[in-house]
Amino acid sequence: MPRLLIRPPDFPAIDGPLVFLAGPIQGAPDWQDEAGRLLGVLAPALHVASPRRSYLPGAFDYTAQVDWETHHLRRAAACGAILFWLAREAVPTPGRAYAQTTRFELAEWKVRQERDGVRLVVGIEAGFTGERYVRRRFAQDCPGAPLCESLEETCRRAADFAGA
Repeated sequence: MPRLLIRPPDFPAIDGPLVFLAGPIQGAPDWQDEAGRLLGVLAPALHVASPRRSYLPGAFDYTAQVDWETHHLRRAAACGAILFWLAREAVPTPGRAYAQTTRFELAEWKVRQERDGVRLVVGIEAGFTGERYVRRRFAQDCPGAPLCESLEETCRRAADFAGA
């Protein structure tokens, strides 16, 4: 595992680059643990922020989760990289569009990559709904943001971008 794996609700002091693991949680396999393991092998000194956390029933605090993610996304953008892994849906969640938050965040960080040069790496698992559109738009607008085929390749590119 990475030297420092950060999960909600923790806000530790971070010295050095941070990679934020962005992508679907609800309805997705636990790809974040695998990404953390891969990044720990590729760059053991790298800090990794993973928004996936188990909550006891009734303990989830939506505002605290969003604030935690926003803080760490901004920190990774300033010093490190943002890794998006667009995992295909594993388990449908009734009443919720798959990866709805991820799609909003991806669009936000796509624009920041275009405008500000944020270090952004996007991996897309075959079968992710909307894959063709995401690939086309990134190819058109963000040639500096690598599009990867596997989680391992995505992690390797993010570690390189973060300077680890």
